Amino acid sequence: QVQLVESGGGLVQAGGSLRLSCTASGRIFSINAMGWYRQAPGKQRELVATITNGGSTNYADSVKGRFTISRDNAKNTVYLQMNSLKPEDTAVYYCNADIRQYNGYSYYMNYWGKGTLVTVSS
Repeated sequence: QVQLVESGGGLVQAGGSLRLSCTASGRIFSINAMGWYRQAPGKQRELVATITNGGSTNYADSVKGRFTISRDNAKNTVYLQMNSLKPEDTAVYYCNADIRQYNGYSYYMNYWGKGTLVTVSS
């Protein structure tokens, strides 16, 4: 049906940068909001940033000023530029999207990617 595939995770030293990408593919009519969430070991999944199809953004307080979310609607892709990374940013980062599909009628479904690991060493 629909797949979200993340890429760009890895190991980086504190203060460094990474750029995550997530591309949606499959039976897509349009995409509403897209976002990034993360889950650190032993913790609940938390919101990192979201972006609407109009470009409005929302960030967790912990990443404001360091992370930037953007999207390319033509490519069904959302990005997360992460700068000034800290060890506490270490987590599996998940892509999320509200996707409008059509099968005789239109409907929205929410999808998750499988995640990409970001490790920040001190």
